[in-house]
Amino acid sequence: MSRQRSERATLSDVAAMAGVSPITASRFFNEPTRVGAEASARIRAAVEALNYVPNLTAGGLASARSRVVAMVVPNISGPIFAPTLQALSDGLAEQGLQLLLASSYFSSEAEERAVRAFMGWNPAALVLTSRFHSPATERLIASAGHPVIETWDLAPRRRAFQIGFSHRQVGRDAASYLIDKGHRRIGFVHNIATGDFSAQERFEGYAEVMQAHGLEAWGHAPTATDPMDAGAQALSTLMARKRQRPHALIFANDNLACGAVLAGRRQGLQLPQDLAIFGFGDYAFADKLLPSLSTIRPPAQAIGATAAQLIKALTHRDDATGKPPKRVHELSCTLMARESA
Repeated sequence: MSRQRSERATLSDVAAMAGVSPITASRFFNEPTRVGAEASARIRAAVEALNYVPNLTAGGLASARSRVVAMVVPNISGPIFAPTLQALSDGLAEQGLQLLLASSYFSSEAEERAVRAFMGWNPAALVLTSRFHSPATERLIASAGHPVIETWDLAPRRRAFQIGFSHRQVGRDAASYLIDKGHRRIGFVHNIATGDFSAQERFEGYAEVMQAHGLEAWGHAPTATDPMDAGAQALSTLMARKRQRPHALIFANDNLACGAVLAGRRQGLQLPQDLAIFGFGDYAFADKLLPSLSTIRPPAQAIGATAAQLIKALTHRDDATGKPPKRVHELSCTLMARESA
């Protein structure tokens, strides 16, 4: 069965491909326990093949497209994304739009489920965090009939609108700063969330600079499940080395770095004399630690505000006379040099 890319698959298409009645196909979504295993398998395969998403705006909710913007973030409770969410929500409210949120916690499968569900509401726009998606999510994005905006990352060649920065450059800047301070044995402590590909790019940027200076690049993955516990664990493990103790550590985020600073203080280490500690995120506590945390501040608030402005341009411009909105918005990070490094 073939259809134009811009055309949306219907429930009847799913039923026809699966060889079931439209009523059975509808029951698969609304009362799945009443559909047999064999029929369910055929319907599920048809849904995947046709890239079908239920149209939840049917039956009197057709105006929802002009009122709802959906966003998927890795962690709603994390402080790093809060300024983005607030700025985006404020900007959308001025346009009479409502923000819907879902958290993936760095899981591509969870993101896929959220995207599929959100697309069923036919939103005015879909906002995603980063460019790393599952193949199924990529297909959903490609077939979306509404704008898709990728934030907190930068990949100009992608079709989606881009608002963000280079994580690889963040890694380069952190490593260069520490090298300029005279440090040579510099390690990178990874995020405990295995799906954080943006943190991996920061590691790759750090490694580029280390190698360019003829220095060894290496990473450490803590096993503790709490971020601050993981940071403390990393510091204790690495400083216990009898040989090649690090001069400095770059942490994937400020939560990890905070755990390391607190652990270092408890162990009587002099920071940064015994060990320099560098984070990412510039969380609210970063400048209040003792010593205060050197880190890189991402443009979190600007990302949300820019996304709101872009959505306004996309949904209100006059196609006959207006210029197409700018597709790539590159923003800058700020290195916050403080006491820990």
